[in-house]
Amino acid sequence: MSPPDVIALRRYLDEGPTDRTISDARQSVRLTDLSEHSCLIGGSSCELSGRSVLLATSRQLLSALAMIELDGIARRMLLCPPDVDWERLQILVAQAGIDTIVTDRPPSEYLSGQCAVVGIDLPARRAIKPKADHATEWLMLTSGTSGLPKIVRHTLDGLAGAIIADGPAHRRGATWATFYDIRRYGGLQIFLRALIGGGSMVLSEPGEAIVAHVARLRAGGVTHISGTPSHWRKLLMSGAAADFSPRYVRLSGEIADQAVLDGLAQAFPHASIGHAYASTEAGVGFSVDDGREGFPAHLIGPNQGGVEMKVIEGSLRIRSRRTARAYVGADAPPLVDAEGFVDTGDMVELRGERYHFVGRRGGIINIGGLKVHPEEVEAVINRHASVQMSRARSRRSPITGAIVVADVILANGTDENRHAAIRAEILGQCRDRLAVWKVPAMIRFVERLDVTAAGKLARTDA
Repeated sequence: MSPPDVIALRRYLDEGPTDRTISDARQSVRLTDLSEHSCLIGGSSCELSGRSVLLATSRQLLSALAMIELDGIARRMLLCPPDVDWERLQILVAQAGIDTIVTDRPPSEYLSGQCAVVGIDLPARRAIKPKADHATEWLMLTSGTSGLPKIVRHTLDGLAGAIIADGPAHRRGATWATFYDIRRYGGLQIFLRALIGGGSMVLSEPGEAIVAHVARLRAGGVTHISGTPSHWRKLLMSGAAADFSPRYVRLSGEIADQAVLDGLAQAFPHASIGHAYASTEAGVGFSVDDGREGFPAHLIGPNQGGVEMKVIEGSLRIRSRRTARAYVGADAPPLVDAEGFVDTGDMVELRGERYHFVGRRGGIINIGGLKVHPEEVEAVINRHASVQMSRARSRRSPITGAIVVADVILANGTDENRHAAIRAEILGQCRDRLAVWKVPAMIRFVERLDVTAAGKLARTDA
C-alpha cells in the first residue's frame, strides 16, 4: 500500500522568492509555473502513477522538470546521462524493470516494443495537480569506466539528508550552478540544494566554451557553484575567473589538493571555499570548509552528524541514511557489508590529526612490487607555481614492469626557455616529498588533459 505522507519535490516549488527559475543556455522556467503546468506530452503525470520511468532527454532542463513532476508519482525514475549509448541503455532498462520512457527525442529511437514512450517539452498546458502517493525510487548510474554502469537505488530522503542537515535558511535565495550534469550524483545534489533551499539554478551546457559558460553564470547572478577539482583547474587556466565573484565555491568528486584550494582562494578572495566527500553509492559523507586538503581525524567514528565512518586497511568506509539503498538488478552485488558500511575504495592516510586522500584502490601503479597512487604524485607536482594541472600515469618498463611518468600543463605565458628549469624544479620537489620509486622518471609538458563526462581527470595508462 502506498504511503499516505509522501514528501515529494513539488512541495518545494512555492518556497522562497516567487521569481525563482531554472535555466539553461536557451531558456528559463519559473519554478512556480510548474505547480500549474505539465511538461509531459501525450500523457499526464497521473497516468504515470506507479510506473517505472527512464528519463532520457537531450537537455538537463527537461530532465529537471520531469524529476519535479514525477517524484512522488512514479514508482521509480532512472536518470540517464547523455553519454550512455543505446546498446548499453537497453540492458540497463531491462535490469531496472523500466516500462515507460520520457524523452524529447523521436519515439522511433526507443521503440523496443517493451516500453511506452511519453514526450516532454517545456511546461505549456494546464494539468490537474497530482497527488504524491509513491515514495519514488531514484535510480542513478555509476561511471561505468570499467564496463557496464551499475544502477544505484536512492530515496529522496537519503539524497536530501545532507542538504536538510546543513539547513537551507542561510542559503535561501541563492542562485546555484554546477559544472556537473544533474543526472549524475554530484550535479543532482546541487539541483536539490537549489530546489529545497529556496534558490534558483543555472545549468551547464554540453560542449560550451568555459569563457562563455562563466559569462552566462555571471549574467545569471550565480552565487553558489560546485565542480570537481578538474573543473576548477580548467576554469583557473581559462582566465575567466577574473570576472566572476561567487559567494560559495564547492569541490567534490576528486581529491581536492592544497594547490587547487589555494588557487581558488586567490581567485575568489571573498568566497567561502569548501570541499565535500560524496559518491553515488556512499552519498554525502562530510564537507570541510577550513581551506585545507584532507579532513580532521575526529570525523572518523560513530555517528558524526548522522554519518559513521571508519578506515579498514586504508580504505574509507561509510554508513548512514544518506547512502544508496542497493544496487539494482537480478545479479547485482551487495552494496554494503554485513555491518551496513559502503567500502568506498578511496584510500586515506593519517598524518598527524588529519586524514589525507591518497588515491583509489583500483588505480594503483605497481613499480616492481611497490605501490604508487597517481593522485599523491600529482598533489606534489601541482604545488609548483608554474603548474596548472597534472596527471601521473604508468609506462611499461622491461626492468620494473612500470615506471611513473607525468603529463603537466603549465600556466599560460610560461616562457619556453624556462621549461628545462621548471622540469628540474618539479623533479626536485618530488624527490623532497616522495619515496624514490614514486618520483616520475619523465615529465612531459602538454597543452591539455582529457576529462571524463563526469568531470574527472581521465586516467588511462600509455
